[in-house]
Amino acid sequence: MKIVIFEAESRERAAFDSLTSTAELRLVAEPLAAANVHSFSDAELISTFIYSELSRGILEQLPSLKLISTRSTGYDHIDMAYCAERGITVCNVPSYGENTVAEHVFALLLALSHRLFEAVERARSGRFSPEGLQGFDLASKTIGVVGAGSIGRHVIRIAKGFGMNVLAYDVTTDSQLVEHLGFRYATFDELLAHSDVITLHAPATPATYHLLSAKTFARMKNGVIIVNTARGSLIDSLALIQALRSGKVAGAGLDVLPDEPLIREEAELICSIFCNQHDLRDLVADHVLLRMPNVIVTPHSAFNTREAVGRIVETTVANIHAFLEGHPQNIVSKSPSRMN
Repeated sequence: MKIVIFEAESRERAAFDSLTSTAELRLVAEPLAAANVHSFSDAELISTFIYSELSRGILEQLPSLKLISTRSTGYDHIDMAYCAERGITVCNVPSYGENTVAEHVFALLLALSHRLFEAVERARSGRFSPEGLQGFDLASKTIGVVGAGSIGRHVIRIAKGFGMNVLAYDVTTDSQLVEHLGFRYATFDELLAHSDVITLHAPATPATYHLLSAKTFARMKNGVIIVNTARGSLIDSLALIQALRSGKVAGAGLDVLPDEPLIREEAELICSIFCNQHDLRDLVADHVLLRMPNVIVTPHSAFNTREAVGRIVETTVANIHAFLEGHPQNIVSKSPSRMN
């Protein structure tokens, strides 16, 4: 069995070594893409992170492929319809960093509320004064959690520790969770209207595309803070820029952007294939957001702690072993629908 691990980092190599006893293993640092897929045409099992291209056109060039083991919870980057046609098994890592991502939400939020980046830069420059750096308390503010699944629940728990009021919107409700954590479910419109902070924890689906748009920003409180550690497609970046410029949104903490792969691979911008496949307005908007003083952007790193990465690799190796032994686990078969 020929296994290829894409986007492999040196720190992960030892964990994947256990696969060499039953399979031929290749570890590749770069993502799977149109430019290199021909080199892996004999791959039978592949494992990728979120920057590999797993479209129909790419997968058609892997005729022996039997398993995709994505090292992520989300799998919207995989052409699931084509995998179903071909009988390709897809498995994921259903949980690895619920607390990890939730902690990153508050890292972004505290950096905004206490204007940490400006304060640190000022102190380093020798101007040791708090003048003009006034922030705001989290205590008694209302945080709206869009998606009260595994990550959202940790966000609620942490928010309550800060003394925040919590509204949550989800497609399903859990009365026991309400009793345990002390928050209130709300309609989406109610959450928009009453939240001082809105944090997104929903999957990328057609229903959640541009969940935050010009229309939804208009229904929010003036001076709201937006945090997104889920998927870039949940926010219309152009509408967010306008809301930031008008003051409707006071600040944003973003760990995800719509066109992250293009930001990572700027040279590809000149290639007509990418120009055709991506809306360049999103790419321009991403760059504008990166430079706005009231926006903090991190490079999709909310998951990236020693403990969470260890859990990702451990589960991925277990997924591959289970498939090789004839009893695959953590199988996914359709686009994610539940908010996380």
